[in-house]
Amino acid sequence: MSEKPQYGDHVHLLSDTFYIPQLERYRKIQLYLPKGYHKSEKRYPVIYMHDGQHLFHTQPPRNDEWAVDSVADELIRSGLKEMIIIGIDHAEKNRFNEYSPFDGDQGKGEGKAYADFIVKTLKPFVDSNYRTLPDAKNTAIAGGSMGGLISMYILATYPEIFGSAGIFSPSFWYAPSIFNYVEENLPKLGNHKIYLVVGGKEGGIMINDVKRMHTLITSTDNNKQVVLSEVADGRHKEWFWHREFSGFYQFLNN
Repeated sequence: MSEKPQYGDHVHLLSDTFYIPQLERYRKIQLYLPKGYHKSEKRYPVIYMHDGQHLFHTQPPRNDEWAVDSVADELIRSGLKEMIIIGIDHAEKNRFNEYSPFDGDQGKGEGKAYADFIVKTLKPFVDSNYRTLPDAKNTAIAGGSMGGLISMYILATYPEIFGSAGIFSPSFWYAPSIFNYVEENLPKLGNHKIYLVVGGKEGGIMINDVKRMHTLITSTDNNKQVVLSEVADGRHKEWFWHREFSGFYQFLNN
C-alpha cells in the first residue's frame, strides 16, 4: 500500500464535502494560510486556484504538483507579502465540463455555474471565516491548462470581483469562443493585472493562442499591467507551472 501524502503545516482542509449548489455536487477545498496568519490580526489577499489535487506540496513529494505553498513560503521569507491560497479540487470525470464555459463538440460547458459557485458561494464563505482583503484589488484567480481557460473566463465575467489572474498554458483551443467573449468584455478589463504563461515546447497551437489572447487584451492600449511570459523550455506539466508560479506571485506584489 502506498503511503498517504502528508501536507505541510500551512495547508489546511477547509472541507472534504463543500457543497456546490450551482452544480449539485460536493468538493474538497484546501487552503494555504501563511505562517504569520495565526500570529496576527491583519487581513490577507487571496488567490483562488483550480485543480486542487495538484496544488500543494506533499511528503512524499509527487511529480505532478505545483507546490504553490512551498513557492509562497520561500518568497514570503524573501520579503514579499503574505497571501492566502484557496485550492479547489477538480471534478474528476467532469473536469473538462466544469472548466469549459461554453457548450461544444466535447460536451456541455458548466463553466458559468462553476464560476458562479466561486463568486456567490465559496468566496463569501472564505471572506466570512478567514481574515481576507475581499476587494478586487486583493483577489486573484489562477490555474493551468483547462484551469487557465476557466480563469480567463472568470476574470472577464467578474472583473468587479477579481482584479488579477494567472493564466498558465491555457487550453483556449478547447473553447475558442473565449476570444470573442474576452473581446466583448475588454472595456471592463482596462485596469486588471493579467499574467500569461506558455512554454516553448507546448506546441504551435498553444503558443499562438496565448499570443493571440495577449494581443487581444493589449489591443486597446488601456491596460499596461499585462505580462506574457514565453519560456523556451516550458512544457505542459506541473513542474513548469510550479517554476513559473514564482513570477506570478511576484507580479501580484508589484
